Amino acid sequence: MADKFNGARARPRVAVLGGRVAGWAEAVSAGGILGARWRSIADACRSEADAARLAPWLPVLYGVGIILYFAAPQEPSLIAACLGLAGFSAITFVCRARPLAFVVSLTLAMIFAGFATGSLRGHWVAHPVLTQATQTVLLTGFVESRDATDRSDRIILRITSASGRGAEHLSQRVRVALRRGTAPSVGSHVELKARMRPLLAPTRPGGYDYALGGYFARLGATGFALGNAKPAPAPGAAPLQVRVFSLIEQIRRALAARISTAIPGEAGAVATALITGIRDQIPAGINESMRISGLYHVLSISGLHMAIVTGVIFAFIRGGLALIPGLALRYPIKKWTAFAALAGVFTYMVLAGADAPTLRSFVMIALVLFGVILDRPAITLRTLAVAAFVVLALTPEAILNPGFQMSFAATLALVSIYQQIAPGVLSAPPSGGSAAWRFWANAGKWLIAGALTSLLAGLATTPYAAFHFQRLAPYGLIANVLAMPAISFVIMPMAVLGVVLIPFGYDALAWKAMGWGIDVMLSIARWVSELPGAEGRISAFSVTAVIFATLGLLLLAIPISRLKWLGVPMFAAAFVAAVTTPKPDVFIDAGARTVAVRGADGKLSILNAKQARISAETWLAADGDPRGSRSVAAKGFVCDDLGCITQLKDGATIAVALRPDAFADDCRNAALVISAADTPSACQAPGIDRKLMTTTGAVSLRHVNGEWKIDTVRSPHADRPWYGRPQPADPDALAGFRKRVAESQQGEGGVMMPLAPAGDIPVPEPDEETSDSDTQ
Repeated sequence: MADKFNGARARPRVAVLGGRVAGWAEAVSAGGILGARWRSIADACRSEADAARLAPWLPVLYGVGIILYFAAPQEPSLIAACLGLAGFSAITFVCRARPLAFVVSLTLAMIFAGFATGSLRGHWVAHPVLTQATQTVLLTGFVESRDATDRSDRIILRITSASGRGAEHLSQRVRVALRRGTAPSVGSHVELKARMRPLLAPTRPGGYDYALGGYFARLGATGFALGNAKPAPAPGAAPLQVRVFSLIEQIRRALAARISTAIPGEAGAVATALITGIRDQIPAGINESMRISGLYHVLSISGLHMAIVTGVIFAFIRGGLALIPGLALRYPIKKWTAFAALAGVFTYMVLAGADAPTLRSFVMIALVLFGVILDRPAITLRTLAVAAFVVLALTPEAILNPGFQMSFAATLALVSIYQQIAPGVLSAPPSGGSAAWRFWANAGKWLIAGALTSLLAGLATTPYAAFHFQRLAPYGLIANVLAMPAISFVIMPMAVLGVVLIPFGYDALAWKAMGWGIDVMLSIARWVSELPGAEGRISAFSVTAVIFATLGLLLLAIPISRLKWLGVPMFAAAFVAAVTTPKPDVFIDAGARTVAVRGADGKLSILNAKQARISAETWLAADGDPRGSRSVAAKGFVCDDLGCITQLKDGATIAVALRPDAFADDCRNAALVISAADTPSACQAPGIDRKLMTTTGAVSLRHVNGEWKIDTVRSPHADRPWYGRPQPADPDALAGFRKRVAESQQGEGGVMMPLAPAGDIPVPEPDEETSDSDTQ
């Protein structure tokens, strides 16, 4: 579209631009600068409309509506959302002949469409969630799915019966963690003892909301098993969905075993992950080197793998049919090939587990293939817009998922740029010259295209990777450029060939060739990960920076007029917002038992890090700190039997009361008191206690000019179905805290003195080896 616009309208556009310059000069001389600017913007908008560049903004507005749904403090009314959509849709239809009114009403209609979609999805998945941890309960049910983390196996259990204290509050589907290697097979009916917990809320303000993701996955609780799961008689036939999942899982496991037999060791584990999506056997060291080098996306089946599989199938089938002149000249073999490629990539999606990233990629590729079938341009911004609409309509919660954000950001950047430069970069070289020259010319162009693809995708996804994971891959371009030939021309083609050869019994040959390619990729990942400065960790920043970066990307990628340069100041604003985000001085988990405090050296010291590993590791990652939770000592804390104290860099004393007897000294001497119990009402110091955190969840604080600035995971004025609060929120919770802060400021202030002799209290080990992160 862009090429057509630039070619067919070149002369009229030159004339229009010349007229604009003359008109602007005349307006300046007459003093009408603002009017000239407005006309210039209006002309640019008309150019966008003529080039059909307004349609890609519709899914953006649709997404804004979905975000507004999730940001609402209370669950919106589905009826109100639908009425708003119907009303603005009617207004849009009536105003279709009035350009300005049409644009405004269409904008509001699309926003209400997204809002209504989120409301409908929330109404559709509504179910109770656990609000308080249970004692040991006995669960029986069908195993719907299984996966693994570095420390445990996890299953989703469709409960058929539950007994024990608190079991009556469990919903039908829960996630349970078991010891690694002990998960029962999918489809089996099992019995197990477990302790269940509410869905995990964000462990820090601004962090990812695991509870929201679990709620929209129809989970009601998470927990860990006590012992192994045992087979149990089923009360009846398994649900159809479970039987289908069981059949797919059997095929995946059988294929994984076949691959592992042909490719032992690390390469076999990676090959299994690339074909079946089963990543249980990949060593932690491989995961880390792939992550640091910027190649970790290869281990997660998504757009790259689906596109390569589609391309390989398309190339082989169309090439084979083209060898038969009678077919190639008389029949639409390209459309036949598109149907075959669609069937092949659907099969790959099913074998890979059909998780969210794979499903999103399949939708995009299916739209491209349907474009081929219908003789429409295959890869355009409109195709991407339709794919975004489909994915968000089916799973509106995906808009908050880092995978969705990164995949569509990368695709948007690639489609936008390649529409403009691909014809020049990838066009065939001149017919003259030797065959060797033409070969190397083609190879050079594809190498440039591969490097450009890696660069654009890396730049487009950087803001989202940095925001969600606090990691950058400084040498990601080098790693991807070096590894992509092996991935594109050896690993994935051999994966397709291996599956095809299974019925003939020669698949081992393809697996071994695939293993050689994986060895090359892993060698590159290790080499790059060992380069100086390869582990690019950064501290967390505000969502404001992500919003500005997203606007910058959209403005640079979608417009073809001068409006695109508005993206530059947006990126500048994103950078400023990111680097000026202040670091918290204190992190406190939702139970007020695990506390991180920034000491005089600028690093976090964490009390009871072993008891809340996921919280500790999240805080360290948000601080840009490469240390693990097991290596972080509470060296900044001085403890006795009653509690612990520590000091901030500015000398403010923080007390963690472990027993009620500690309040007498802590409330008098500390600038902040933290307790898992309720602090006394007569306490002079501001307190973070059980009553407050029941409402707010985890909190972070900054000590600025003697005053505490607090950020919370949950607002006291908000309550959504996935929050799982054990009791209604106290809207005055933060007001009480701020009142104590003000009162302490007016008083004499705390005295900086130790509350107890030096000495470390042994940090108790958790009751189970399974941590919170393993159950989520």
